[in-house]
Amino acid sequence: MKKTLIALISMTIVALTGCRAPKDITYMQGWDDAEVHAAINLNSIKAQPDDKLSIAVNTDNPVLSESLNLPTFSHRIGQEQYKNGNMSITSQSQTMSFYTVDPRGYINFPLLGEIHIAGMTRSEIAAHITEQLEAQNIAKHPVVIVEWANVGVTISGEVLQPGRYAVSRDAMTLPEALGMAGDLTIQGLRTNILVVRQEGGKTTSYRVDLTDGEALQKSPAYYVRQNDYIYVEPNSMKKRSATVNGNNVLSASFWVSIASLLTSIAVLVFK
Repeated sequence: MKKTLIALISMTIVALTGCRAPKDITYMQGWDDAEVHAAINLNSIKAQPDDKLSIAVNTDNPVLSESLNLPTFSHRIGQEQYKNGNMSITSQSQTMSFYTVDPRGYINFPLLGEIHIAGMTRSEIAAHITEQLEAQNIAKHPVVIVEWANVGVTISGEVLQPGRYAVSRDAMTLPEALGMAGDLTIQGLRTNILVVRQEGGKTTSYRVDLTDGEALQKSPAYYVRQNDYIYVEPNSMKKRSATVNGNNVLSASFWVSIASLLTSIAVLVFK
């Protein structure tokens, strides 16, 4: 009887101090093997003011192609140095060949002048420039390639490698973005990811549960956009460990102490 009671007390304490339930750790629960899910809220990244783009145009006329592409500027940065009576310059070459979307959503394109591209995806921008070049009889069947130059998201909080990460794909999901930061630490709260987004001069915040597969896919924040700020807050255990003495009534160390005390009392009482 005494041994049974002691064992019961010990198991109760272990249960109280146990780890967080697996349901709060596993991503995208509710999806079965080979289950097909249609894309919801597919939201490709679109150009907006202050975005920088690299746009290359190729035609069958080398001279025309050169005219349709921004010149690449190289300049030297450094100081003059003298060695054996001869002057030399230590320098570093820099290249610049990007278009910047102005506050009105326009870029100034060679031979075309101002064209409005805000709200367009990369493929739409390429198609629009191709159409304009052909419509104005500037080039026939040009090949236009558009790449993002400064599109990225900032990820902070309970991830392995916080920082700003470049987004090279038109449709990158939130789990993929978090994967670039090394994924969440074990102390990260997976059920309440914060995504702060700048939309049309407004700031919108979204809360995302990574453990709920269906809700995650339906969220407007499932696909990231340029300049999204993604914050992973610490779970309750990590928050408690951040107290001044780390030993308040809810801390793990407190419950371990209580378990040890109760076990000692039980041994003395029923000895």
